[in-house]
Amino acid sequence: MVPIGPYFMYLESLNLRHFRNYSEQQVSFTAAKTIILGDNAQGKSNLIEAVEILSALKSHRTSRDRELIQSSETSAQITGNLDRLATGNIELSITLRANGRRTVALNGLTQRRQLDFLGKLNMVQFSSLDLDLVRGGPDCRRTWIDGLLIQLEPIYAHILQQYNQILRQRNARIKTIKAAQQDGQSIAIDDLALWDAQLAVAGSRVIRRRDRVIQRLLPFAQHWHEAISGKVEQLEISYRPNVTIEADITSSPEAIQSAFLDRIQEKRTIELYQGTSLVGPHRDDIEFTVNGTAARQYGSQGQQRTLVLALKLAELKLIEDVIGEPPILLLDDVLAELDLHRQNQLLDAIQDRFQTLITTTHLGSFDAQWLNSAQILHINAGQLTAQSGGPLTPNSGGT
Repeated sequence: MVPIGPYFMYLESLNLRHFRNYSEQQVSFTAAKTIILGDNAQGKSNLIEAVEILSALKSHRTSRDRELIQSSETSAQITGNLDRLATGNIELSITLRANGRRTVALNGLTQRRQLDFLGKLNMVQFSSLDLDLVRGGPDCRRTWIDGLLIQLEPIYAHILQQYNQILRQRNARIKTIKAAQQDGQSIAIDDLALWDAQLAVAGSRVIRRRDRVIQRLLPFAQHWHEAISGKVEQLEISYRPNVTIEADITSSPEAIQSAFLDRIQEKRTIELYQGTSLVGPHRDDIEFTVNGTAARQYGSQGQQRTLVLALKLAELKLIEDVIGEPPILLLDDVLAELDLHRQNQLLDAIQDRFQTLITTTHLGSFDAQWLNSAQILHINAGQLTAQSGGPLTPNSGGT
């Protein structure tokens, strides 16, 4: 491993097989900072996406495994060798199949539960799509906070899965009742109380954890936001649960469940009319305000970019504090979205504190010190080459 600090979580290598448009690709990372340089549609984002999947078991670019697999193949494989302070070297491997069935392995041993794979490789990703955190809909913000929670507490993936399963079953029952009522049939709805109770219990677990992580993230985000804005803007982040709760969310699960059930009773008639569940954390939101003004409606593009940059830097610090090691930072074509001031803030914050993989179309954003200390990989027409060498391995293209 490259000597980049005793506290680093460090991805030493990445191997792709039939992933996206790559038949075979092996990359060895030889510095704390790797710049992946190339024009658009040459394959830069594929490498970032592969690391994201090894970490989170999902891609922000697609939800269909078929799209991740080379068109002429039925499966793809991503393998990474990771060195961690706590556990030493770990080999992470995931096999994607066109039929949607996946296999994950740690050190060559297939894992029965994908949950056991989470939390091994921690990362923070920042791409142009992250601007939707501010200007997008509530689902963007829920996805963001849930992803952060899974990084900090992998069991949360199971908690969220349980909630969503109960939600689907309750929705199915509501639809059955609605259809029967529309047909003039008499149908009992008493069994909905069982689903109500289960939804309230599972939902309270989600609500408490979301509230807790936002409270922990807030001071870090405020620090960075103040620094980037020159101390002229004050950031607030407010969790807006769909269930109105008077008590302290973090210390009273019973109060949340009681409020949850009260809210369901209020919405019972309209739920049956619309045929879906209207109460629960699947309808939560997170509000960002700058100097008391809602950033989504009134924030300028500059303010929105400052806010998202502050959030990403705060994620890095929070994950480092919780797991004891700095996570890997993935920056996918994000410099083009930032002005020079924000670019400098980001690059200065990184320095050599995190292993960073950064894609870009040009090197103009980097000073000489950055370039001299970074590994530079070129992608051109699907060929990946080092700064001063030939192809790293045979390879058949990328997007």
